This record gives sequence, C-alpha cells and structure tokens, in this order.
Amino acid sequence: MKIPQLRKKPDIKSCHNTSWEDNYSWIHQNNILDVLKDSSKLLPEVRKYLEEENAYTEHHLENTKQKQKELFNEIKGRIKLDDESLPYKDINYEYWTKTTTKGNYSIKLRKKIGSNDIEEIWNGDLEKDKLNTEYFGIGDLEVSFNDKLLGYSLDLKGSEYYTIYIREISNSKLVTEKIDETSGSITFSLDNKFIFYSKLDKFHRPRKIFRHKIGTSIKEDELIFEEKSEAFTVGIGLSADEKYYFISTSDHNTSEQYYFNVDEEQPKPKLIKKREKGVLYSVNSWEETFYNHTNKDAEDFKIEKCKDLADQKWEIFIPPKKEVLIGGLVFLDNWILRSEISNALGKLYVKNKENEIEEELIFSDEKVIIPSVSLMQKDKNTDLVHLSYSSPKTPGRTYLYNLKSKEKKLVKEQEIPSGHKPDDYIVERLECPSHDGKLIPITITRHKNTKIDGSSNLLLYGYGSYGSSMWPGFSSTRFSLIDRNIIWATAHIRGGMEKGMKWWKEGKLLNKKNTFEDYISVANFLIKKKYTTKRKIIGMGGSAGGLLMGAVVNQEPDLFLGIIMAVPFVDSLTTNLDHSLPLTVGEFDEFGNAKDNKEHFDYIYSYAPYNNIKKMDYPHILITTSLSDNRVLFDEPAKFTAKLRDFKTDSNLLLLKTEMNAGHGGKSGRDGAIEEVAFDYAFILKISNKI
Repeated sequence: MKIPQLRKKPDIKSCHNTSWEDNYSWIHQNNILDVLKDSSKLLPEVRKYLEEENAYTEHHLENTKQKQKELFNEIKGRIKLDDESLPYKDINYEYWTKTTTKGNYSIKLRKKIGSNDIEEIWNGDLEKDKLNTEYFGIGDLEVSFNDKLLGYSLDLKGSEYYTIYIREISNSKLVTEKIDETSGSITFSLDNKFIFYSKLDKFHRPRKIFRHKIGTSIKEDELIFEEKSEAFTVGIGLSADEKYYFISTSDHNTSEQYYFNVDEEQPKPKLIKKREKGVLYSVNSWEETFYNHTNKDAEDFKIEKCKDLADQKWEIFIPPKKEVLIGGLVFLDNWILRSEISNALGKLYVKNKENEIEEELIFSDEKVIIPSVSLMQKDKNTDLVHLSYSSPKTPGRTYLYNLKSKEKKLVKEQEIPSGHKPDDYIVERLECPSHDGKLIPITITRHKNTKIDGSSNLLLYGYGSYGSSMWPGFSSTRFSLIDRNIIWATAHIRGGMEKGMKWWKEGKLLNKKNTFEDYISVANFLIKKKYTTKRKIIGMGGSAGGLLMGAVVNQEPDLFLGIIMAVPFVDSLTTNLDHSLPLTVGEFDEFGNAKDNKEHFDYIYSYAPYNNIKKMDYPHILITTSLSDNRVLFDEPAKFTAKLRDFKTDSNLLLLKTEMNAGHGGKSGRDGAIEEVAFDYAFILKISNKI
C-alpha cells in the first residue's frame, strides 16, 4: 500500500536569532479551537491525510484483526460487567452506582435509608441513546442537598467543552437553561437555589466563577470571581464542615484561595493568603478550625492549623518530612486520617483526636501497594471507614474498618470473572542509578515462569511531568501482555512526585532532560540485569509521556523494538511559542517560556521531538491521537509522523491512527476504552513476533 504523504509547504520559522524549517506547519489552523467544537471546519486536505494514515494503519495491522478481537474478549473477560459500588449514606438516601453486561456507562441508583425501593436516577447508556451521539463524555454528576435535583455535564465531542444540565429527579424535566462552554464541574448551594460553575474563556481556560439561580435565565448569572492571570485556572468547592465555599485559583506550582460563608446572599470572596510564586496551599475547615496543606517553607508539604482566618495565627499540625509527600486530611468527629507518599509507595495514618496519638494503618502484607481511605456516610460521628488497596498483582480489596477496635471486614473485592491467581505473578521494586547517580524506583510485574535471561520482551512505561506520579496499582488489562511473557516495568522517573517535590523540580524546566536520562538509565539497567535486551523493549507513554517517548527514541533508538506514543506532546516547541493555545501559558512553570526567554528556547529546542528527528533507523512506532483533543492538538502527532517519514532510513512500521470522534482520553465508553487497549497490545504482539 502506498505510504501516505502530507503536502510540504516550506516555512522558515525563527526566534531568538535561530531559524528552522517546518514544512508541515500549514496544517495548524488559526481557528483550531473552532475545529475542536465542530470537526466540519477541518481543512479537507488535512482530513484526507488523516484518513489515508488510518487506512494505511488498518492495512498494516490487518493480520492482527483476529488477535484484536481475542484481546478485546480477554480483557473484557477480566471485568465484572454487572457490578455495583459500595453505597454511600447521605442524610436521607443511600447512593451507589452499577454497571451492566450490555451497557458502556454507569447507572446511578438510590434508595431511602430504611427502604428497599431502589430508584434509578441516571443511566448513561439511555442518555447517550437519547442524544444519538458517537462520543459521550460525562463531566460531573451531582445531586442537590434536598435530593430533588440532578446536575450533570456532558461533552459530546471530546474537546472538553462541557454543557451543564439541571433536572428534577422525579420527572427528569429540565428546570433551568442549559449552560454551555463550562469546565464541567457543578456545585450546588446548600439551600438548593443555586449552582456555582466555572466558564471557559475563548482560549478554553476556566477563569471565571458564576452563580446561577436555578430556573432563571443564564443572562442573569452573577460573576462572583474572575482570575486575571491567563496562566491560572479556577474552581470552587464546599468545605468539609459545609460552612464555607472555597475558590481555588492556581497554575501548576502556585495557588491562591478565597472563601465566603455559605449563607452569604451576595457572595464576596475574601482572600486567604496572597499568591507567592512556587507556594501551593489549600485551606479547609472542620470544627471551628482551619487547616492549611502547604509547601510554604516545607518542600514536601506540611499541615498547619488556626482558629481565625482574620489573624491567621498558624501552628504546625503535621510537620514536614524530607522526601516524604504529606497528603491532605479526611475528617471524622473523633478521628483525622491522612496519607503520605515516599519512594513511590503510599501510607495511611489515623490520629485519635481524644488522645492525640497517631498511628499507621497497616492492612496488607504486600509492600508494593496503593492504599486509600473513603468515608461510607455523610454523618461523621462514626468509627467506621472503608480502607482499600491494590497491588500490581492483587485486584482491589475494600475493608470495612473500625478505627477504634481495629477490626476489619472484607466488604468488596474486585472480581476477575475469567480467573486470576496473584501467586502466579512476581512484583519487584528495584532501584537503578541515573546519569547523575540519583536512584530511580522501578516497579516490575512479571509472570513467575517468565525467564530472566535477556530473552524476554519488556514494556517500559513512563510519564514524568507535572508532578504526576505513576502508582503501583492493579490493572487487569496488563495481564494480556504479562501472560504472554512480556514483562511490565514502570519507571518512576523525575518529573513525577514519587519521591517528593524535589523529584518533580529535577524533571522540569531546565532540568527536563533528567526525565529522559532517567528513562534511558532504567532501560539500560533492565538490560544489564537480564530482564530484557536491546531491541526487545517496547516504550510506552501518553500525552507528556508521549514527549518522553519522542525524546528518547530520537536519542537512543537502538534500545527499542517499538514505541507507542498516545496523544503525544511531540511538537513541544511550536506549542510553547503559541500563547493562544489552551494549555501553553499555564505550563510556563513546567516547560518554560520559549518565546520570551532565550535560555528556555534553546533548551526546549534541544530536546523537542519534532525538531530533533534525525536521518537514522528508528524502531517500529505506533502513534495515536484524537481529532477533538484540546490538550495535545492532533496536528502535533500528524506533523511528527509526516516528518519522521521524510527522515527515517529503516523499513520498520510507522503508523498513525486518529480517532475522528474523540478527545484526549480517546474513545468514550467501556468498550471503546477496551478496543483501544486491544489495538495497542495487538501492535506489541505483532512486532514481538507473538502473533
């Protein structure tokens, strides 16, 4: 089949006395945000190219069709399709969700406390059918405090422009005008008369908080807060004691917070602490006390408390610890729970308010786990909570735990209908030195029969941006590779926060290359330890993890058999220079500001995947993207693919697949998500000669 060719249109770009050629810049439309809302505005020539690439991909993976079906059924077979969540007791009702065998979306149910009469208040599949839409993204689903109204937000394109709807639960009739172009979040007022929401500006940034009176025209909506900085985005929520609304505005590493009383007729948000560059803080209130979770003079956070926000006489509640991330608080009348993270592993603690004694909650013998706690009811006068954990080999388990007696009862276990034996798998936590001696945590999951002699293929997953950490939780999908003797390794590289804020700082801005060096160091370490060998590694990452994939494949292509890049941020220099794009301005603290800072420009230019494609052999590469993705525009991977075709000197596969009706997260619905995983895994098995 003929290789797709994107038309070249020579374009010389320049910045800071540096010039470079970009033959494919023309595919980026000036009205790109309009295209995200309405794909019919896409240039016909570009659409034709994307469709040709899709056909080319389809052709080369034609012999995997049966394997894709097999993988789909296999992955779906590990999911309990007809499942229910544990109920949550509100004041008058218990609420829970369920999924069904045939449905792709969840159903929200409730029953009055003490009653057996179950009421269905939301059915995602029925709602999707009503709207007759291919893509169906649910942003928020909230019930009013009087249990009479359901608020929900929908995105029908994948572009994350959410429309808010409010309807009566009793008759499903809309009670107010729909509200378009919001961030999707809905906050009801305690008196059930209003909702608060954030509106997107022309650049798709939520910078305004409005109050809408239910049943009135949206033209009458009150603007109660506006963020002036284009780099900051806003949100609103209710305090733990339901006495205040807190408005939070922030970029990635600086925040500011405002508050007002829930009973204020005309809300006038008051500033808590003026923003200070590099300082994050989040205030909550409980029992006449304010608690502040902050990294002010505490790199990895601390928690302080005070009685009055007017004078703010803060005292330490939870002190900082070096390279230990202090998490937020969960309040009960007699207990305060919190979390900590160190070396990519989480811990839970509980403090007895009566005697001030704090202790760690240990409820599993496994060392590599993700623990979590959730409340089972709105009434905080209880000693009972839900404690959950999973590990790379152990499905999620939830216990009803008595904080006083320390008794626990297993109340829910993630069921794997097709069968799963945790003892068939080995989970290891390794560390390897990076180029500068820093030790990088690695989580390995493999079948007990997989040989460690260099003969095995290995999937090396990485992300390493925004302080987002990759946690060692359970994923049933991975076993379709692990059971075929492909080792799964997650590299906890710098750019995340697995080892605290410093771990993030050492992987961003002018330290970004540490992220790539860490990943390459992990790959070489696993080769040295005979988990795999050169050209048997499949690199995988999405979004900013796609930036990682693009950078490392340009740097060390011989390490890899293949690379999977999902919605990849690969034209990072071009995007950084365009301040009109939704995310650019807010990410200056993550990647730098190339347009206004020459040092930042030179540094980004030196690693940006699109700008550093070389004339050389590349491994097999699969690139996936979505037409309505507003986070990483489809033109980035499209340009990258076209340029890579011009430069690569090998005959390996280079495939681009574009979802024409989806966004950053790919297809909507359960089956859609499984199809995408099956597609990626079929590609992996094909290049690994396992088909």
